[in-house]
Amino acid sequence: MEYLNAFLCGGVLCAIGQIFIDKTQLTPARILTGYVVAGVILSAVGLYEPLAQWGGAGATVPLTGFGHLLAKGVRRAVDVDGWLGVLTGGLTAAAGGVAAAVFFGAVMAAVFKPSSKR
Repeated sequence: MEYLNAFLCGGVLCAIGQIFIDKTQLTPARILTGYVVAGVILSAVGLYEPLAQWGGAGATVPLTGFGHLLAKGVRRAVDVDGWLGVLTGGLTAAAGGVAAAVFFGAVMAAVFKPSSKR
């Protein structure tokens, strides 16, 4: 059942993004940024955690999940470090994922010899 929930949750998030691409003049970069901000806002009002519990990877892997991760990191750091946590919490929470993305991106670039599109 977890796989079905993840598929449904991730599918709905992707379908909403595709509708925005097809029906609005928003650029994909603005839509992706909006997804991160939406994840932060939904996390701040307490709506994203239940969605993440239900949807699993379908909710935590998309960019809304990245926004949720940033918000959770800030909340945790503020509890520990006070207002300094506002500046450090998101970076600390996302550091592992960002480092992995950079590392594996560099490995893939070394293996597959990327070139610019023409």
